[in-house]
Amino acid sequence: MDLPLSRAALWSGRLAMFALALVLLGVALARTGRIELPAAVVVLGAGLAIAIAAALLAVAAFAVIWGDGRPGFGQALGGMLVAGAIVALPAWMGAEAVRLPRLADVSTDLVDPPAFSRSRKALEARGGALPPEPAREARDAQKGAYPGLAPLTLELSAQDAYALALKAAQARGWSVIESAAPGGRSGVGRIDAVDHTLVMRMPLDVTVRIRPLAAGARVDVRSRSRSAAHDLGANAKRISTFLSALQELADNRD
Repeated sequence: MDLPLSRAALWSGRLAMFALALVLLGVALARTGRIELPAAVVVLGAGLAIAIAAALLAVAAFAVIWGDGRPGFGQALGGMLVAGAIVALPAWMGAEAVRLPRLADVSTDLVDPPAFSRSRKALEARGGALPPEPAREARDAQKGAYPGLAPLTLELSAQDAYALALKAAQARGWSVIESAAPGGRSGVGRIDAVDHTLVMRMPLDVTVRIRPLAAGARVDVRSRSRSAAHDLGANAKRISTFLSALQELADNRD
């Protein structure tokens, strides 16, 4: 007599696929702006909870299948793999949240961080928000977490450094909101831009400051997350990759 299919295996596969559909729907709605971030988090959280339930059912199914030889191993394995794929990213994020300090505003200059533009255009692009200067505790935490994050000094004029910085920002897909070439009494140039996270397309604010030096130019960058209280190292990575791209442009300059 054939044994019936393991119900735990059957429901593991079903729940895993439902969780996957829910997660993909939440990401798609968030990326297209159909729902706000809090609603997207609820949808993704529900998908994660269902995926965990699917994984637990898969474990139960494996135990039953091992014990009495019921069919359903394929369904249980599929449910476990899909659930594992869903849980993997949140698990990594949790590990990074423990490993890295709670930062959402990172700068190459901790003494005098580049200020974001206060113009009407820039404020509208940031939803009316004017980011405050990072707190001293956050600056101290950044020193310990990212000791190598520093300004970039180029053996170029401030004007040339500004032009290359603008090119690097555009090449990285940043939406440049406002820019000002070096000039005036201070000779400082700046670029204000908006970038987005890869998966959820959450907006992040970036400002670049170019200061003239006696024999070159100094480039400072500040990157700030709008919604997340913990950037999981994304802002430091954004700054580092931007400065690396800028250095490469300067090295390959005709």
